[in-house]
Amino acid sequence: MNSHPHETSKAIVSQTLRVIAITSILATSALAASHKAPPVKPANQYTAFDAHPNEHVTIAIDPCNDPDQCSFFRLPYIQHGFIPVRVIITNDGDTALTLNDVRIQFISAANDKLPAADLDEINRRLFTIKNSMGTHLPFPVPITVHKQPVDKKITQDDADFGFQGTTVNAHSTLGGYLFYDVRGLDDPPLKGAQIYVKMIHTLDGKHELFPFTIPFDKWLAANSPATKSTSQKK
Repeated sequence: MNSHPHETSKAIVSQTLRVIAITSILATSALAASHKAPPVKPANQYTAFDAHPNEHVTIAIDPCNDPDQCSFFRLPYIQHGFIPVRVIITNDGDTALTLNDVRIQFISAANDKLPAADLDEINRRLFTIKNSMGTHLPFPVPITVHKQPVDKKITQDDADFGFQGTTVNAHSTLGGYLFYDVRGLDDPPLKGAQIYVKMIHTLDGKHELFPFTIPFDKWLAANSPATKSTSQKK
């Protein structure tokens, strides 16, 4: 017995909808997987780190200056003059630490001191349409240009890859990406530069850790083409 044309059409539509649903699920899963950074390791497992044995704290850096190596970001920060630097803090002590007052500076080879860019600064660079906040234009009737909201992809990247809190618990590791505006620095900007970290306190506020200095040259040496080639041959 032949199927009724209407039933056949319904079956085709139903099958098509199932295919679309499956394709959508697979696409969503692939997109989620593409937005995952490598898991955070203890700081002393990275190439560039500074350890304070007496304070039982180690801080490492893991920059990304090649877009292919950090393609999990939703936006092309590197192409717009920012260097993403993952800062990893391992607390092997028995007392929790707070980052509420921390200063994490990029210090160039020429001693330029750069704080990490905030979300507004990143947004202005990537979406230049809208640099003004509360600016009065020269019209007979004052018109105020309001601040442009930060793009959703920037806030999502911050939520996924930034620091997930300001407390480093005892015997734990906390890491997150910071973005430094290196557009005005000599090229290559990482050569001779360092990350300087100060004003980390114990959670009870009784002790401030000594500053940490982590040179990028350690990372550059380990990630040079010659070093990678030698490592791959072993």
